[in-house]
Amino acid sequence: MQRYIVSRVIQSICLLVGVLFSTFFMIRMTGDPARLLLAREASVEQLEQFREEMGFNRPVITQFIDYFGDVLSGDLGRSITFRQPSLDIILERLPATVELALASLFIAFFIAVPLGIIGGSSPGSLSDSVARTVGLMGQAIPNFWLALLLIIVFAVNLRWLPSFGRDSLASLILPAVASSVGPIGGLVRLTRSAVLEIRNEDYIRTARSKGLSRFAIGLRHIFRNASLVLLSVVGLQFAFILSGSVYIETIFAWPGIGNLLATAISARDFPLVQAITIFISTFAVFTNLVVDLLYGVVDPRIRYGN
Repeated sequence: MQRYIVSRVIQSICLLVGVLFSTFFMIRMTGDPARLLLAREASVEQLEQFREEMGFNRPVITQFIDYFGDVLSGDLGRSITFRQPSLDIILERLPATVELALASLFIAFFIAVPLGIIGGSSPGSLSDSVARTVGLMGQAIPNFWLALLLIIVFAVNLRWLPSFGRDSLASLILPAVASSVGPIGGLVRLTRSAVLEIRNEDYIRTARSKGLSRFAIGLRHIFRNASLVLLSVVGLQFAFILSGSVYIETIFAWPGIGNLLATAISARDFPLVQAITIFISTFAVFTNLVVDLLYGVVDPRIRYGN
């Protein structure tokens, strides 16, 4: 177990270093930061002064080494647009993104898991057809298209819900529903597949022979054994929603990290884009690591090598 944890931690660190390296150099491939950030009529002296102030006049490798050392010390740089430490800005926007991600995951879990269990328990039935249709639609419908449709119907025509901002609980409904459509499709299909595999096991037939009801078999045996698959999917989907909510947060003017990333990219705010990328990558890698370690807790049959 200890060797496995150390191995996974080393892999995670190497992955994050790769993300940091790729992000740093890919951003600088877009062009000269000074010419992108300053006005077109800026003089040569102004360009040189800006490069010197921001450190852009140094060799790129030197800039990367210095930046890597700053990241290790917890300094993700200073935003050019907001003129504040990038980490402070990210932490200020983080609660809104976490709130949206949790609400989206709750909706997806509440809809997808029961549909997957019911459909997988009765293959070929009407409920199974519904589950497969929902799973297919969830993965086929773009979330930004659904977001615009929800705004037109519920905000513009019916005027039931607000279409932007984070003023109340009602403001959370539309973006959460739009963000949940993708996870619903994935969760339905994976839950159904897991149930189809489990339902033919010997212990399920034994439970049926004992006279247990379908509800008891589904809750005590099928769902419990399918939870290992659901654990990995739920953990990854949460990280995906947290990092992939740029479109949804921009459409609904939700003051989260996704909206902040869109703003930083538009403003060519290199330090802020790098900081957000590193922050999201760290969270995704950490979530994946925790999910891997929780496998042994959910399923005692799993043992990690010493």
